[in-house]
Amino acid sequence: MNEPESNVAPPKGEPHGFQDLSGTNVGDIVFKTVLILGALLIPVLLGFLVWELVDGSRLAIQEYGLGFLTSSTWDPVAEEFGALPLIFGTLLSSLLALLIAVPLSLGVAVFLTEFAPARIRSPIAFLLELLAAIPSVVYGLWGIFVLIPFLRATIFPFLQGTLGFLPFFSGPIYGPSMLAAAVILAIMVMPYIMSVSREVLLAVPASQREAAIALGATRWEAVTTAVIPSARSGIIGAIILGLGRALGETMAVTMVIGNTHELAASLFAPGYTMAAVVANEFTEASTDIHFAALTYVALALFVVTLAVNAFARLLVWRVTQKASGSGGGR
Repeated sequence: MNEPESNVAPPKGEPHGFQDLSGTNVGDIVFKTVLILGALLIPVLLGFLVWELVDGSRLAIQEYGLGFLTSSTWDPVAEEFGALPLIFGTLLSSLLALLIAVPLSLGVAVFLTEFAPARIRSPIAFLLELLAAIPSVVYGLWGIFVLIPFLRATIFPFLQGTLGFLPFFSGPIYGPSMLAAAVILAIMVMPYIMSVSREVLLAVPASQREAAIALGATRWEAVTTAVIPSARSGIIGAIILGLGRALGETMAVTMVIGNTHELAASLFAPGYTMAAVVANEFTEASTDIHFAALTYVALALFVVTLAVNAFARLLVWRVTQKASGSGGGR
């Protein structure tokens, strides 16, 4: 029996295998060391960020405790602070944005992966993904000068005329409002949801589509019964990624939401978000307790966003692993 190939010495002048190269080549050792240090630096920086937020908000935590998250008073003069309207505004604007963006994003993703002609798939996907590269302040300016006048003149009166019996669409019509912020957020998160959903749908094995069609299903029935159910976890992950993006958005929301620290049932009323109050008041905080309260808000926003993004990454990883396993076949 011949000796195993791994034990045969390579001819003179021939390069060694990858194993020997990684152990002896100076460039590879340096590159590997830099990568390891870079990977270790990320959790260190994250730890410093958490420590800074906790340290900066310690005074507010000691003064208000968890009651800070359930109080609605925000009075820097009297040094009374509560973040409930901020949390309410952040969650409501983000959820409304998802209600608008998810159907549109999934519709575009399904169209591009299943029905669009091949020659237009890449250009349309590229143009839609360009929306993610537009700075948020540009979205805010567009919202002030184009979106809000349009909504105030057409959409808001229509909603009030048809659904005014509901508390959500009652009351005076303002320009800057919770609904305007939700619309601008929906436009901003659509590229993220669409891109991830498209990649997840493309990861579904073609055999599932072919099997459904072979059983007599139409193209649409194959999509709804075989493709989308297989990609459900990844689509949920895409939606949660969009939610994480919406939760942390600052400038565009600050410019169109109205920045009023109050709880209101009407979507036409102004509101406030956690990111917006930090951006607006951080440089103006004149007392230690005001600064600590704003840092406490930032800490709460950081925890919520981190949890949402971690959960989304886990779901996307799960659907990728599932697609890889099914692609290998049994």
